[in-house]
Amino acid sequence: MALNVSGLVAVVVFYVLTLATGIWASRKTKKEKNKKPSEVAMVGDRNMNFFIGLFTATATWVGGGYINGTAEIVYLPSRGLAWVQAPAGFALSLLVGGLFFVDPMREKNYVTMMDPIQETYGNVMASLLFIPPLIADIFWFAAILASLGATMKVILDIQGYIAIIASACTVILYTSLGGLYSVAYTDVIQLLLITASLWLCIPFAMMNSATESISYTATHNSFQAPWIGKVEMQYFGRWMDDFLYLVLGGIPWQSYFQRVFSASSPKQARLISYLSGLGCFVMAIPSVLIGAVAASTDWNQTGYGLPTPNDRGDASLILPLVLHYLCPTYISIVGLGAIAAAVMSSGDSTLLSGSSMFAHNIYRKILRKKATEKDVLWVMRASMVVFGTLAAALAFYSHSIFDLWFVSGELVYALLFPQLCCVLFVHGTNTYGSAAGFLLGFLLRLLAGEPSLKIPPVICYPGCSLVDGAYIQLFPFKMVTMLVSLLTIVSVSYLAAFGFKANLLPVEWDVCKIIKDDQVLISLRQKEKWENVQRMENCEREGEAKSNGVL
Repeated sequence: MALNVSGLVAVVVFYVLTLATGIWASRKTKKEKNKKPSEVAMVGDRNMNFFIGLFTATATWVGGGYINGTAEIVYLPSRGLAWVQAPAGFALSLLVGGLFFVDPMREKNYVTMMDPIQETYGNVMASLLFIPPLIADIFWFAAILASLGATMKVILDIQGYIAIIASACTVILYTSLGGLYSVAYTDVIQLLLITASLWLCIPFAMMNSATESISYTATHNSFQAPWIGKVEMQYFGRWMDDFLYLVLGGIPWQSYFQRVFSASSPKQARLISYLSGLGCFVMAIPSVLIGAVAASTDWNQTGYGLPTPNDRGDASLILPLVLHYLCPTYISIVGLGAIAAAVMSSGDSTLLSGSSMFAHNIYRKILRKKATEKDVLWVMRASMVVFGTLAAALAFYSHSIFDLWFVSGELVYALLFPQLCCVLFVHGTNTYGSAAGFLLGFLLRLLAGEPSLKIPPVICYPGCSLVDGAYIQLFPFKMVTMLVSLLTIVSVSYLAAFGFKANLLPVEWDVCKIIKDDQVLISLRQKEKWENVQRMENCEREGEAKSNGVL
């Protein structure tokens, strides 16, 4: 296979166009002189154009992993359409976010999703809870960069590391220059390209002579199991657990709340959330069709040959393989542009979210409380370079990185979602409950094991089975871990507050200062009054003893 020169030129043109758009959009950031520069970079001017906001919110979720992963699951003989949960899961996640989380997060003009947690539970817990989403962002960027590298190797026959480095540098450059404005405006171009490119490729793939009708192979497939798929009863618990993880675990992400904070009003933020959920669902349709085409193809009639992609372990590359072997060359190049656009639309969001939380919640509020706006902005840019470089380096370990991202995403669901719910909806929770919920939730998730990382389970939930030499939890343990963490936060918070207020615990032990100054004064006075009463009773007993001649 020779280097595809025309394809390489087309990709370079796309990268230049994206970079130019990002640089142009960064000029808008500089014009906002009446705003704090750091907040302009993080949340725009809180007056983002509605349609721009809608495009960037949709593009955040419709990334390289989303369109590649959807096609892969539909194609896999052991999965099929029945296991494609992300489109409906993310759509419901954005619906739930718009219904319940937008208004309380917009009330106090927060800059990041960590602000209410830091405000309620303090700097230590904010620092701990910052770690899971940061790691997940880095791993996610690394996973989609690796996916892009593999795709370009299939279609253009260039080394994957070239695509990884070029993509990472492009994203870091325009994101650091313009912040949210650059991300939002480039997302418009990227989302339009993804939509047009994938839909353009589908007719050519479906009409290829090696492909049977997908309507027929949905139930009667000559090449493998029907692509419609099914969920066996024994796997229903796991299916439901993964689905709830997508719905609820998709909420506590800074990349989502960044769009919520940038809208001009809570009403617009809610509407953007609802419509972007619908957009995510619709954007999955091309990937579903491509996966169905792959499952309906006799690969022996193509240049790929046999064994099939599934037998060779290339299922994760099924979308670029369909573009390359079932479409004309110029069409596959257009499809490659869609994948590159999807990678950038997610990559810039992850960089911006992680660096925003670090600069605002860690650097400004903990490490250097007297930092100037210029200092915060430069720390934000520096952290983008560090996080982006780290993601690019990790991208060369694609298989393990994707597994690590999935596990770190589960930690966000199990640890961060309960904390966010408590600070927004449960009155009276405190740092003691937060710490207890964090530690217990982390311990339960660790003890449940993780087959992809070869960690055996210590806790075997009902239905735990040995499959291909690894134990698989079929029970909805992720949901249980999240609920246990939530209940622990609430119960420990109330018990600790009651213990201090009722003088069952010494006020001096309140290292987290959950008892306010006036309550401390009341408690001390009550303690002093009780000690005076005890002293008087002792004196009375001593007086009685003397009068009776005992002393």
